[in-house]
Amino acid sequence: MTSTASDLSPDTSPVTATARRARTAAAELAPLPRTARDTALLAIADALVARGEEIVAANAEDIAKARAADTPDAIVDRLTLTPERIAAIAADVRDVVALPDPVGEVVRGSTLPNGLELRQVRVPLGVVGIVYEARPNVTVDAAALCLKSGNAVLLRGSSSAYASNTALVGVLRDAVATAGLPADAVQLVPGEGRDSVKELMRARGLVDVLIPRGGASLIRTVVEESTVPVIETGTGNCHVYVDEHADPAMAIELLVNSKAQRPSVCNAAETVLVHAGIADTFLPPAAAALRDAGVTVHGDAAWQQADPAVVPATEEDWGTEYLSYDIAAAVVDSLDAAVAHIRRWSSGHTEAIVTRDTAAARRFTALVDSTAVMVNASTRFTDGGQFGFGAEIGISTQKLHARGPMGLPELTSTKFVVTGDGHTRG
Repeated sequence: MTSTASDLSPDTSPVTATARRARTAAAELAPLPRTARDTALLAIADALVARGEEIVAANAEDIAKARAADTPDAIVDRLTLTPERIAAIAADVRDVVALPDPVGEVVRGSTLPNGLELRQVRVPLGVVGIVYEARPNVTVDAAALCLKSGNAVLLRGSSSAYASNTALVGVLRDAVATAGLPADAVQLVPGEGRDSVKELMRARGLVDVLIPRGGASLIRTVVEESTVPVIETGTGNCHVYVDEHADPAMAIELLVNSKAQRPSVCNAAETVLVHAGIADTFLPPAAAALRDAGVTVHGDAAWQQADPAVVPATEEDWGTEYLSYDIAAAVVDSLDAAVAHIRRWSSGHTEAIVTRDTAAARRFTALVDSTAVMVNASTRFTDGGQFGFGAEIGISTQKLHARGPMGLPELTSTKFVVTGDGHTRG
C-alpha cells in the first residue's frame, strides 16, 4: 500500500502516518471473508518457519544487548527465540486459523412489531494498538488474533526486543501481502523511546483501542495517560482462601500448584489466607509443602509460629504481585474476613476458595468481585486456552466491554443492521 500525501507531510509524525495507514488497512480488512484472513494466517505460519534463521539472528542482537545490560536470566529467557520456539509460535498461529470466526455473528435479532428486522452483529474493532514488554512471541500472537478478528494491529514492543520485533513484523507483513491482504494491517510502531508510546496513546480517532500487556507500571501509565480507549489487562495479585471446611490434602495441592506451577505469570497465587478454625493442623504441612516447592512464605505471626522458615510479612506484602517463588500468608477469623482482605488488596484477577461446604463456596463466589473465582481449583486455570476459548490477547480486569480472558469475540464490537420495506416513522 502506498503512502498518502498527508502521511508524508512535514506536519505528520511517523507514528501518526503509521496509524493512518492502519486505519486504511482496517477498512479494507473489515469486509473480507474468513477464508481470506485464514489464508493470510497460514501464510504467516509457513513464513515464520521458512525464515526462522533470519528471526533468530535478529533475536541474537537483542539477547547480546540484554546480557551486556546485566538483564536477569528470567527476562532473557522470555526474550529468547529459538527454532523450536518459532515452530511453536507458528503452530499457535495455525491453531488460531481453526478457531470460530466471530465477525458477522448475530448476537441477537428480532422482528419488531412494525415489521422492521433488527440484527446486532459482531464487527471488528478497527485499529488495535498493543503495548507490551520483552516477549517477542506476543508480536505474532497479537497480530494473528487481530487479523483473525478483522482488525489492523499496531505493535509497540519494548526497546529490548526491537531487533526481534522488526524482523518478525517484516516476516508478517510479507506473508500478509503475499496472501493478498494489505501489508499495513500489521505494523510496528516507529521509534524505541517513550515519545512514540505517548503519541500512540494520544492517537484518538486513528486508533480505536489500546491494550497494554506487561507489568503494573506499564499498564498504569497507559490507563492514566491514554486518550485512546484502553482495555486494561491487569496485574495478578491472586488469592487462595482455605476455608475451615477444606480438605487439607486438596488445599495443599491446589495451593502449591497455584503458586509454584509457574510463578512468573499473572494467574499465579500471591497470597494464601487460612481460616483460623483449621490453622493449627493445616499450617505446618502447608508451610512445609511450600518450602519443598522452593517458595518463601511471608507470613503473619501464626505462620511464623508454624514454621521457622517463614519470614515476617509487611504491609507491603499484601499488595505485591511477586511473580516469583514468594507468597504472602495470613490467618483470618472467618470467610467474611477473607473476603474483606481480598477486596482491599486484590487486583481483581483471580481468587480461589478451597472448601467442602457448598454454602461457603456460594457465599464466597457471590461476594468476591474478580474476573474469575475458583472453587476447589487452581488459580492457574484463568487462561483463554484452559477455558476453551483458544488463544487470548490478555486477561482484562476491567468491567466494560471485556472481562477475563480476551479471545476473538472480545476483539470485536457490534453494530445494528435494521432492514425495512419502505418503513417511515410517524
